[in-house]
Amino acid sequence: MNDIDEILNTLINFRNERDWEQFHNPKDLALAINVEAGELLELFLWKNSEEAKVEKVKEELADILAFAFLLADKYGFDVKQIVLEKIKQNGEKYPVEKAKGTAKKYDEL
Repeated sequence: MNDIDEILNTLINFRNERDWEQFHNPKDLALAINVEAGELLELFLWKNSEEAKVEKVKEELADILAFAFLLADKYGFDVKQIVLEKIKQNGEKYPVEKAKGTAKKYDEL
């Protein structure tokens, strides 16, 4: 079993033991990701990034990742595959020779 499968299996077991799958439809999982991302952003509000509490950042990031894994599972997505595909797509949109060292969007390169 690889790391991603272990994470997903542990999440699913945790969810199922609590009978929470009934709440984990794709829409609500997407909303939960957004809510948790807002909580992550709040840790940085009115602060320099160095002032954010690292333990709280870790907790909120874990929540985001957990809901993202569960959403991927709902659609039958292979997390490793979709992330690698997206990196490849981004590589085509942001070739090193044009994108290195700049934050410009691909249509401005």
